[in-house]
Amino acid sequence: MREQMKRKRKKLKPIIKLVILVCGFLLIKQFLQSPVTTEQISTSVRSPDPYSNVKKYSTQINDELAKYGLEEYTVTLIALMQQESRGQGGDPMQSSESAGLAPNTINEPSESIEQGVKHFKRMIEHGKKKDVDFPTILQSYNMGIGYINFIAKSGGKHTEDLAKQFSKLQVEKNPTLYDCGGNKENFRYPYCYGDYTYSSKVASNIDALSDSVPALGDKEQTGEAF
Repeated sequence: MREQMKRKRKKLKPIIKLVILVCGFLLIKQFLQSPVTTEQISTSVRSPDPYSNVKKYSTQINDELAKYGLEEYTVTLIALMQQESRGQGGDPMQSSESAGLAPNTINEPSESIEQGVKHFKRMIEHGKKKDVDFPTILQSYNMGIGYINFIAKSGGKHTEDLAKQFSKLQVEKNPTLYDCGGNKENFRYPYCYGDYTYSSKVASNIDALSDSVPALGDKEQTGEAF
C-alpha cells in the first residue's frame, strides 16, 4: 500500500509543478498587461498646488469685498494676488503704492488686502463710468487709473499693443525711473512702466482658480464687459 502511495505522489509532483508554473505565468501576464499600473504611478505623484498660498486668503478677501458688495470678484482678487506676490510677504496685494506709499511699506497681509480691495473698487467704479472692458480693469490694477482714461479714448477695449503705448508714454515722462532696472534683456524693455502682459496673466489665473474655488467663482467676469 505504501509503495502505491509513493508511486502516486511521484506521478502527481510533475503535474503540481506544471499547474504552479502555468498559474504563475498567467499572473505575471495579467500584471504586465494591466493598464492600471501606469495610471497609479502618474496619480500617486502629484505636483504641489501653485495657488496654495493665495487660496488661504480667500475668506479674508471675500469678506473685505463684501463690505462694498463686490464679493463676486473674490476669485479676481485672488488671481491678482497670485500675479502680484504668489501670496508671499507682508504686502501680498502689493497695494502700498496705490495708497501713495513706497513699495512694500505695508507689511501686514490684512492691511494689504484692505488697501488692495479699495484700489480695485476704485478701478472698477471708474472703469464702469468710462465704459471700458474688464481686461482694462485688470490691467489698471497694475498701471493705475490713467490707463482706464487712455483706453476710454482708444476704443474702450484693452490690447497689449495699447498697454505698450501707455507704458511708453509714462516712460517718456520719467525715463530714469522706468528703465527696467537698466536690464535691456527684461521682456518688458523698453516698455518699463508696469507689465503690458499683466491682464492676460491675471485672466489665466482666474481660469485656473475658478475650477479649484468654484464656490467663490460662479459670477467671475473675464470677458469683454462687466
